[in-house]
Amino acid sequence: MADGAPSSAKSPAPPVQERAGVDILTLGCRLNSYESEVMRGHAEAAGLKDAVIVNTCAVTAEAVRQARQTIRRARRERPTAAIIVTGCAAQIDPASFAEMPEVSRVIGNAEKMKAETFAVLDFVGDSQRVQVNDIMSVREVAAHLVDGLDGRARAFVQVQTGCDHRCTFCIIPYGRGNSRSVPAGEVVDQVRRLVATGHYEIVLTGVDLTSWGADLPNTPRLGNLVTRILRLVPDLKQLRLSSIDAIEIDEPLFEALAHEPRIAPHLHLSFQSGDDMILKRMKRRHSRQDAIDLCQRLRAARPEIAFGADLIAGFPTETDEMFANTLASVDACGIDYLHVFPYSPRPGAPAAKMPQVARDVVKARAAKLREKGAERLAQRLDLHVGCTALALVETGNRARLPDFSPVRIAGVSPEAGRPALFNLASRTATELVGRPVESSAQ
Repeated sequence: MADGAPSSAKSPAPPVQERAGVDILTLGCRLNSYESEVMRGHAEAAGLKDAVIVNTCAVTAEAVRQARQTIRRARRERPTAAIIVTGCAAQIDPASFAEMPEVSRVIGNAEKMKAETFAVLDFVGDSQRVQVNDIMSVREVAAHLVDGLDGRARAFVQVQTGCDHRCTFCIIPYGRGNSRSVPAGEVVDQVRRLVATGHYEIVLTGVDLTSWGADLPNTPRLGNLVTRILRLVPDLKQLRLSSIDAIEIDEPLFEALAHEPRIAPHLHLSFQSGDDMILKRMKRRHSRQDAIDLCQRLRAARPEIAFGADLIAGFPTETDEMFANTLASVDACGIDYLHVFPYSPRPGAPAAKMPQVARDVVKARAAKLREKGAERLAQRLDLHVGCTALALVETGNRARLPDFSPVRIAGVSPEAGRPALFNLASRTATELVGRPVESSAQ
């Protein structure tokens, strides 16, 4: 899955604000969130007015359906606005979005990152209604400075995009193109500038993050980039990695994850299944035991670390026994945050031609995985109840512990974007409840 931490397909679509300016509605992964902020800057610089940009996701059929639903709602709530559609769903199937009467323009994933695209947007006539080029022809990815995501609590830095792998369930490579890396020097410069403007946490993000460097001179690995950032930006308080492929963790990266206190003790892992036969049919490159061994090694070196993972329920040919292996792998790996995807066939993906599992079975298995996820999350939260801990304050009376445990702030919230000490006296089913300590560390 792109970036590993996409929004659930069942999450409500983002609201459309009623105003004459530019609204950006982001669906899908954290990388999309980053790119939406780049587009916001381009739109503002171009003086774009009265427009809604819908940044779509294509990770599942449900994600595409939700994109269409969001577009229609945007038109109802902003009847005079230009509706610009972009993102992976638009890149993969631009014609179908261009046919929607609500849509003014469709732009591709490469085009949306260019300032000149927004500088010349013209909503008169149909000559430029679709601006989507061959994403496979794109060879480079440029660094873009985004100053101010998540209420300045954290900033996402895109270091890589695209994917060279061809998992049988996935069409994201056709929306993102082949893997391309941002050179290390540009990444370090961007991190340094964001830290200088007050960001406490930096999140490295990409479609296939652990493939960073494969297309650069001397083929550096992600561990090299991480250690370089930490060495050259000493004022960075916390570095977090988005979704990573477990089989591609190089030894320097493992050592940094295990022993560097400035790296958040939290990893989101792209597992997808816990059964060896299903993993082979998905064309994943790790085994069930590889996943278990990695989690056990990391937890032995850093006991406080928490794991999240993507898991697909009801992949074609999955039997009850195979699903039971996946369910059991949640405990075997110690996964605390589950992103569960009920399998849905994507036209163009090889798995769509495999023998399908009945939809009611898929839904039932997804529900069981979510139940297991709720159980694991409760166990993670219980570790913190009764403790005093430092958490990064977000907007909306929310905060996050370094291990990504969510905290609902009771009482007056400290300043967003800064760390604060909290007494974690209780929890709900999904989050800790914390009251700020007066002597909160800054």
